[in-house]
Amino acid sequence: MSFVEVAIKVPLPRTFDYKLDDGQSVSVGSRVEVSFANRRLVAMVVALKSDSQVPENKIKPITHIIDNEPVLSAQHIAFLRFTAQYYCHPLGETLFTALPGALRSGEHPDKTTVATVTLTDAGLNAPKLRSKKQQALLAQLHASGASSITELKALGFTKQQIDGLQEKALIKQYLAHDTQWALSPRAISSKPRLNEEQAAACSVINQHQGYQTFLLEGITGSGKTEVYLQCLEDIINSGQQALILVPEIGLTPQTVNRFRRRFPDTPIDLWHSNLTDNERLHVWRRSEQGSCALVIGTRSSIFLPFKNLGMVIVDEEHDSSFKQQDGLRYHARDLAVYRCARANIPLILGTATPALETLHKAIDKKFQLLTLSKRAQTKADNQFLLVDMKGQAEQSGFAPATLKHIEHTLARGKQVMVFLNRRGYAPTLLCHECGWLSECSHCSASTTFHKAMARLVCHHCAQQSYVPAQCPDCGSTQIMPVGLGTEQLEDFLQQHYPDTPISRIDRDSTRKKGALESALADINAGGKRILVGTQMLAKGHHFADVSLVIMLDVDGGLYSSDFRATEHMAQLITQVAGRAGRSGEPGTVLLQTHFPEHPLLQDLVNNGYQDFARYALQERQEAALPPYTHLALVRVEGTNSKIVIDFLADLVPVNPYSGIQLLGPVPAPMERVAGKYRYQLHIQASERPTLHSYLAQLMNYINEHKLANRIRWSIDVDPTDTY
Repeated sequence: MSFVEVAIKVPLPRTFDYKLDDGQSVSVGSRVEVSFANRRLVAMVVALKSDSQVPENKIKPITHIIDNEPVLSAQHIAFLRFTAQYYCHPLGETLFTALPGALRSGEHPDKTTVATVTLTDAGLNAPKLRSKKQQALLAQLHASGASSITELKALGFTKQQIDGLQEKALIKQYLAHDTQWALSPRAISSKPRLNEEQAAACSVINQHQGYQTFLLEGITGSGKTEVYLQCLEDIINSGQQALILVPEIGLTPQTVNRFRRRFPDTPIDLWHSNLTDNERLHVWRRSEQGSCALVIGTRSSIFLPFKNLGMVIVDEEHDSSFKQQDGLRYHARDLAVYRCARANIPLILGTATPALETLHKAIDKKFQLLTLSKRAQTKADNQFLLVDMKGQAEQSGFAPATLKHIEHTLARGKQVMVFLNRRGYAPTLLCHECGWLSECSHCSASTTFHKAMARLVCHHCAQQSYVPAQCPDCGSTQIMPVGLGTEQLEDFLQQHYPDTPISRIDRDSTRKKGALESALADINAGGKRILVGTQMLAKGHHFADVSLVIMLDVDGGLYSSDFRATEHMAQLITQVAGRAGRSGEPGTVLLQTHFPEHPLLQDLVNNGYQDFARYALQERQEAALPPYTHLALVRVEGTNSKIVIDFLADLVPVNPYSGIQLLGPVPAPMERVAGKYRYQLHIQASERPTLHSYLAQLMNYINEHKLANRIRWSIDVDPTDTY
């Protein structure tokens, strides 16, 4: 009798044995249907066995074999096994997290296809159309060369508009499921000449054989993307595939079109959170079959099963969105390092502001550092100005000096960007009479006042309520907004500069499909002179006319309890500052602060991120913090705070584990969210093997704990925040 070992999507840290009937055969990496706890579930075969440690009379037969051929290769399963072990997560949940929803539910891998749309010869030479939307659709296809139906719908184009152009024979649809692209060199559109540093970086990367992680540290505007593009030429022309990992907010039409224009007849797919299940299955299958040459994707695209992967690029490698914050808490950048090492292929980590962990590995020669220190177009660097806010008569957060800079920039016909990473009108409402604050009844947080919606919204649990006409505690009508949000900035600036077009870019203003793309196009066309926004506006965009960038509040990261706060502050300032001066002349970056003399801020402004980062690494080493030690968090939440605390207290041993330091139980910085109390146990080790050895024992203990089924717990390895 033959047996199979299967992984099932259940929160249990083990696999399960089932038996095969005579005549049945199945492969590792195939899906089967099994009976589990009186349910029929989809399972993944991870091993074939001739015997089992489980008594034969207790082993159930497989209910149904779904796949005749494996959907995951043995190599890919090995990669996912490593992921599960490293991040202390059940193998079954890890495997099924890596699959599209359609495959998790047992659908056939080829159940769906998604058409690609391109211009016909008539469409390439079409006169201007009366329909603005149809004209915009033609313009998009002119810019991109080809776009999938999925992409066009994400940009706000409708089926009727697409069908209308097809009826006029201006566009055509086709299915791209072949691998012919890999058999001959691809067309490459004209490319700019590289400067000396760019050419040197490309030469080093292209001449290297096998695995190497390259840290491409280039100041904003130094031409990192051009290095990516020219390195990708060799990969694509050799018939290999490539993956470009980008932060969620960095996946813009501007970014995608640049790749499509460079490789006009190369199949390029996108992977992001707005895809439907069928669209995800389509891209997943094309990567597995080798039908696409290049995937530009967000965090979870690291799990795509490429047939012939030749290179991975992680753009903005420092970005915190590469770390998953619930469920399988993986870091896509770190998994890219492991995956490329196993596949013996190069990895490029690109950023202007390397994560301190990444920089430390480059200094230790584990990664190879390549530097781009010159802007590709601008000769001079941006000028930083610190505005001391102490004693200032500010108006809606703006110092008088800041307003003068705005007026001067507008008078020169340039654009101004105002950055504040807080949406809404104000973070809370305050009663002037009794001190009442608008607070969420389910979270340890205030509710944000959204003026346009006339609502109080909790940004943690999404609870909404009407704005009270009078104080719920004392009945006073003296209720006022406290603090700043992007909606308030837009309101004030519109009143202060009534004849100046203003655009606000945040999650609230771009909820509708195509709203972000439309707003960005308007900005780039010069239709807006002042841009107000959060990180959505500040990252991944090229605004040629922005000459002045203003950050209203940079103090939050200077005195935070989070040891990573200053690093994140410096990265944000540097990234936002990079939006200025991209058209050939240097820009001005204005930072409002109550602590202009702070040494870290002075170091960043006067000497740049590179000096700041090396000084910050020194501080980390002296304090025995990552990357010089290794961290994990046990996160626990539940509706009863005593049970949560008691559970974590039981995890702290009477005799400390050698080489391990424990802190806790301690409340999370946000102690209560959505009605659940949240506590943590901090685990620190000087050696990585020691940490994982301890975590393995800890997981065994947790799974046997009597309170484990009364709370929700998770282990976060290499946490990027303690929220």
